[in-house]
Amino acid sequence: MKGKLDAAGFTTSVQTFQTPHGSSSDVIAELPGTAPEHVVMFGSHLDSVEAGPGINDNGSGSAGVLQTALSYAASGEKPTNTVRFAFWGAEEQGLYGSSHYVDSLSSSDKAAIGAYLNVDMIASPNPGYFVYDDNPAGTGVRDSLTAHYDEVGIPWEYTDPQGRSDHAAFIDAGIPTGGIYSGGEETKSQEQADRWGGQAGAEFDACYHRSCDGIDNIDTDALDKNTDAIGAMVWSYAGKDLGTVNAPAA
Repeated sequence: MKGKLDAAGFTTSVQTFQTPHGSSSDVIAELPGTAPEHVVMFGSHLDSVEAGPGINDNGSGSAGVLQTALSYAASGEKPTNTVRFAFWGAEEQGLYGSSHYVDSLSSSDKAAIGAYLNVDMIASPNPGYFVYDDNPAGTGVRDSLTAHYDEVGIPWEYTDPQGRSDHAAFIDAGIPTGGIYSGGEETKSQEQADRWGGQAGAEFDACYHRSCDGIDNIDTDALDKNTDAIGAMVWSYAGKDLGTVNAPAA
């Protein structure tokens, strides 16, 4: 992964840290903007649970973020804000990678981050289209995501991840956050099946944290649509006036 990002022109680093279970690493890649004191971040976790290979959780999110990063670099766009992509280690063990990263930042480094978008499970085989709604500071990020889904005709629903993913450390640091999710062990209701298709009464991802979370446990249409959402946010936020991030959409 670092090699791909290096070849695309990113400045990359691998940050190793210790957990109660051993060492792990984060991969951080960025393209500097013309206003380097302003940063927008996009992240996903690389690890899986021991029980399964983690292709949806969270190979899907990491693939979406990586492909968007490579596409943005290849586009030749010159960002106003520094665009930073993070691939977290040891999320499943207790959000260690993202917590280590945020804890390592100075107060000014934290203040420079105008928005963080978290991408965790975006290709569930019985998918929904969920937008994080758990951080009042991130109302602007949330509304940017829902505006994109509205624009392309995808019904969406708010979700509260309850601190279960890598944006939690950013929330604690006072950084505006948002995120997308296609559903996990929850059961899809009939109303949700009417909205999105799929099977009511079944889990969004019946292989969540199980050995069957392999390469066949992916809805490619959801992966494509959600990767498009990441791309829309990257292109928008790379040039966005970060003073407007906290403002709700009109």
